[in-house]
Amino acid sequence: MGARMAKQRDIKMAAPYLSRVWFDASMVADPTLYPFTLPMLTPQFEIKFERPITIFVGENGVGKSTLIEGIAALAGYDDAGGGKGYRPVDHAIAKERSGGSLAEAFKAAWRPKITDGWFFKAESFFSVARYLDEVNSPYADFLSHSHGEGFMRFFEERLRRQGIYFFDEPESALSPSRQIEFLRILNRMQESTICQVIMATHSPLLMVCPGADLRRITHDAVQPVTLEQTDHFRLMRDFCTDPEAFVSNALYG
Repeated sequence: MGARMAKQRDIKMAAPYLSRVWFDASMVADPTLYPFTLPMLTPQFEIKFERPITIFVGENGVGKSTLIEGIAALAGYDDAGGGKGYRPVDHAIAKERSGGSLAEAFKAAWRPKITDGWFFKAESFFSVARYLDEVNSPYADFLSHSHGEGFMRFFEERLRRQGIYFFDEPESALSPSRQIEFLRILNRMQESTICQVIMATHSPLLMVCPGADLRRITHDAVQPVTLEQTDHFRLMRDFCTDPEAFVSNALYG
């Protein structure tokens, strides 16, 4: 497990700090291995970050989490999540290739590079929390609460500092009311002007974050999208309009 890196000095520049990520196919040793087989990874693949908050949406399997992992790894974060320099999970016996291997073929433009921040993954949150306990972090008290409450304590404690933050489906353990609380946190981060957020989510409540740049990932593209154009919004709208008809059509239609 790695040691925590030294804290950077605050940078007197507003977010976003990471301005562009692009794919360099010449750096891929074996294009037949995942994640390099994702159809969106063409030689023309490029993402520009023009706002403090960028939100990726899309169906399961299109590569949202893989993309977040790749960009986070490029910025210096471990595949399993955590802070810069944390190694909360032992990868020595891992057989699969994660999205972090995309960093081998991703290049980035910074304005300037930020070294502080966090990579939050719902699936590995408690591995990270245990790691913080083991290294006697003065802020680690996330395991003495319910799953959702632990998430919210973490968000409230960590997300006030200048940095770049990666969130992979942060809504996973949050009720709708807790998602609204997290939306308020996102809005405060944006208003602070010192936080850049790159997030993947299935939650329409988080997609509606004011001022965020919403992008839809399909199997072969990453494109701007409005909330109303997302499948997530249309599905929830149809359900809320007539729940009984919606369920009947879903089960028997």
